[in-house]
Amino acid sequence: MSKHSTQTLAQLVQPDRVHRTLYTDPAIFALEMERIFERTWIYVGHESQVRNPGDFVATRIGTKPVLLTRHGDGRIHVLHNQCAHRGAQVVADASGNAQEFRCCYHGWSYHTDGRIKNIPLRHGYSQRLDVNDPKLAMVQVPRVQSYRGFVFASLVADGPSLADFLGYIATSLDDMVDRAPDGEIEVAGGSFKHVYHGNWKLYLENLLDVAHPLFVHQSSIEAAKVQDDSVPSDGSGEIAIRQMRQNGASYGFFESQVGIWAYPNGHGYMGDYHDDAKLVAAMNDPVFREYREALEVKKGAAEAKRILEVKRWNTNIYPNVSFMSQFQQFRVVHPIAVDKTVVYTYQFRLKGAPDRIFRHAIAFANVVNGTGSLVLTDDLETYNRIGTGMGSAGAEWIQIGRGLDTDVPDAHHGRRGKNSTSEIYLRNMYDAWLGYMTKGGRGLAAAAE
Repeated sequence: MSKHSTQTLAQLVQPDRVHRTLYTDPAIFALEMERIFERTWIYVGHESQVRNPGDFVATRIGTKPVLLTRHGDGRIHVLHNQCAHRGAQVVADASGNAQEFRCCYHGWSYHTDGRIKNIPLRHGYSQRLDVNDPKLAMVQVPRVQSYRGFVFASLVADGPSLADFLGYIATSLDDMVDRAPDGEIEVAGGSFKHVYHGNWKLYLENLLDVAHPLFVHQSSIEAAKVQDDSVPSDGSGEIAIRQMRQNGASYGFFESQVGIWAYPNGHGYMGDYHDDAKLVAAMNDPVFREYREALEVKKGAAEAKRILEVKRWNTNIYPNVSFMSQFQQFRVVHPIAVDKTVVYTYQFRLKGAPDRIFRHAIAFANVVNGTGSLVLTDDLETYNRIGTGMGSAGAEWIQIGRGLDTDVPDAHHGRRGKNSTSEIYLRNMYDAWLGYMTKGGRGLAAAAE
């Protein structure tokens, strides 16, 4: 039994602060896996990753290993990656295509929908061993739903639908898909993987924080300022310099020009803070002109204009996804331990768009998500320092109150910061956290409904 009751958990989250043990206590981490990751909808992959029968991708729901698979009948399943015989992990590859899944220990094999296919030495087992028992299989996750190709799974059989869980934040997924002239996107170009020694919540918190770039990214900002723009550079180099310079905008700019929004279930997004025509796709870029023309041909001029006028930067789908719809970057958070987190970053291709649009997106991914990125390494250093600092005997409470008295309602059943540097996104995630951990709440943004 956990040492944390509903009452003690409730005491750890206050309107303007949270207790530091939420980032350091292994018992709280274990409860998060049980009450958040194992009860709500978790992103597990994209349909394009399992396009053909037999395709599979290994991933996690919280700390539990699962497989996203496509069976021969075309249906998508999410399976617990565990053999029903002695409990071994069945599939060790990250992805691939298979006719069957076979355990390395004693050779039990399974169909790609998880059903038992063959048991060596079957005659030696008791007749009570029923090969048709769904619990004697690579057990299927009870609920799997897809929204515009993005596949989510839930380990509980009952609960809100995926549509209800996503709510208004689904429009950020719409934004990503709508930007494809052919109306379809696909995972392409490989992935980045990085590890940091800190709590999983830090990653989502940082990606909606517009107050940190001036400090966290100071070294890369200063390096970019002294670069000579007259020196020829490849696309990646130019994007890198401009991105880093933009991080050096004044506090006045960040407070007034960005925008920060929070929605039920812990979701939220920040507006696009880039005003550089070279960084944000513009009509004077010949590649972008070609792309816009392709979008107009397929969707019409009015719809293309509407799509391209959506300016969102980072969107969080709580508790395990953050993405950039304009640049088709998708980051998936995997908690490993209370002080260890793995993040995978995927790149999407817009079908029907010029190939150079995808190349530009890859170049931008290298700048902000690559393991050698000056931007990412700044953030990882910060996460590690927070992980270290939280273990000290310093302040017990972590402050999340900036903007508390000035936040205002949003037109879509949420709330937004009157100033863009408001920490409303933190309060929203922690109110959702408290709801999941205690009574199934939906986040402070629900109060606007």
